Amino acid sequence: MEVYVIGNSQATMVRAELGYRELGSFCLPRNNYQNKILCRRNDSVWFASRSARWRKAQLRFTLKAVQSQPIRSDRVTGPTSASRPKSRDGIRLFVGLPLDTVSDCYAVNHARAIAAGLRALKLLGVEGVELPIWWGVAEKEAMGKYEWSGYLAVADMVQKAGLKLHVSLCFHASKQPNIPLPKWVSQIGESEPNIFYTDLTGNYKGCLSLAADDLPVLNGKTPIQVYHEFCESFRSSFMPFMGSTITGISMGLGPDGELRYPSHHRQAKNSKIPGAGEFQCYDKNMLRLLKQHAEASGNPLWGLGGPHDAPKYDESPSSSSFFKDHGGSWESPYADFFLSWYSNQLISHGNRLLSLASSTFGDSGVRVYGKVPLMHSWYNTRSHPSELTAGFYNTGNRDGYEAVAEMFLKNSCKMILPGMDLSDEHQPHESLSSPESLLAQIIKACKKQGVEVSGQNSSESGAPGGFAQIKKKLFGADAVDDLFTYQRMGAYFFSPEHFPSFTKLVRNLNQPILHLDDLPEEEEVTAASVHNNSDISVQVQAAV
Repeated sequence: MEVYVIGNSQATMVRAELGYRELGSFCLPRNNYQNKILCRRNDSVWFASRSARWRKAQLRFTLKAVQSQPIRSDRVTGPTSASRPKSRDGIRLFVGLPLDTVSDCYAVNHARAIAAGLRALKLLGVEGVELPIWWGVAEKEAMGKYEWSGYLAVADMVQKAGLKLHVSLCFHASKQPNIPLPKWVSQIGESEPNIFYTDLTGNYKGCLSLAADDLPVLNGKTPIQVYHEFCESFRSSFMPFMGSTITGISMGLGPDGELRYPSHHRQAKNSKIPGAGEFQCYDKNMLRLLKQHAEASGNPLWGLGGPHDAPKYDESPSSSSFFKDHGGSWESPYADFFLSWYSNQLISHGNRLLSLASSTFGDSGVRVYGKVPLMHSWYNTRSHPSELTAGFYNTGNRDGYEAVAEMFLKNSCKMILPGMDLSDEHQPHESLSSPESLLAQIIKACKKQGVEVSGQNSSESGAPGGFAQIKKKLFGADAVDDLFTYQRMGAYFFSPEHFPSFTKLVRNLNQPILHLDDLPEEEEVTAASVHNNSDISVQVQAAV
């Protein structure tokens, strides 16, 4: 078996293409499909032979800090076989690809770098990658004119690397990197701004308002019809990958793909303490729905708008009377009326989209997911203002997540929860935040309803103590049930400061069950050993 190292050319290319300071050197078998990982010990990776003659002939790859030099080991002959390690029951580890993996010109950005990264992830034992597919790229020019070529190329790359693919359908815009909504949607919005969410002072143009879901505002079609046709086109174009390479699809539900209102999109950039956020109920379609609900309840004056005494985006909840813990108007009959309506509108929106996704992809061999945000700031107050403005009627004396879990169960969808890397001790004391308590509450609601939970980390640059917290969430009492997606491949991901910790997380998940015959002989003979006096070194040893 000939072994080679991802060395100078690939590592330099990755650094140049994606800004990685150091990819590292990874030993890969020449034929990665026949020679798969048998098991790991400490920092070593073992490969075993397929034939009886070579049953105990193995190669051990020890990854350490090395210099990226093109190196080949001595050749070791003989056929090989694979016995993939069994990972922790039920948990599959994926890594998110860069948000701009496919450009607005439909090309694969940094294709060679991504290919090298895929090979590295395959070697480590990662099961798959997550690919964001943007509405503003695939249907950019005109309604019904789809361009899937770049995304199909990525799916082919993932398939050839022997990895699985989880697709996230993104019906929102991104600021960084800059990925807008489709041009034709933005043009409609210029003359009809009420298709967007609106606060007291203006529009949020990052996604369409849920109040427009069933209105023919997109050249005679409703947003739900347009989303459905997008999903149908995706399903048809990617059918050769469905159920084999593509195993899961996340349906975009709002800002950042999450089921929520864009209640915090104008936070002060220089403030470490998030404000309460603002209610998003002032486009004419939301106001129409509110007015109808108020009249039906016998209180027409309650339908004129949102709470008048709520704070601004970056203001503390205690700066006005609505969210005050004691004596705040959030406990008034009017507030109960408004918050119930506001939350129910969001849940109904989620139901429409997840129902659409389930009906479209239900028989294609993939599972459908939706993402619920972790609005953990101010959780340790009674009023939970960040959750209320985001659309979750969850307070110190009311559970707002059981109804959300019921909606996911109704549509046979799995729930993705971010923030698995966040701990209470590393939150600003002034924010009265508790990501751990909120996660536990949502997971409890899901378990009660029988909804499977998948997880994500929330910080690409690494939250303090993030890996320890992730491990706790993957192996603790409130462990996720299905999938954990680590966000996201990029400059920091492959850096020396980060990548060793990620490999340790993978080893914790991949715990193979070994038989005595699988163990190496006591005597190990070095077939090739490479040491260099810089950042990377690789040892290749043959146990015979």
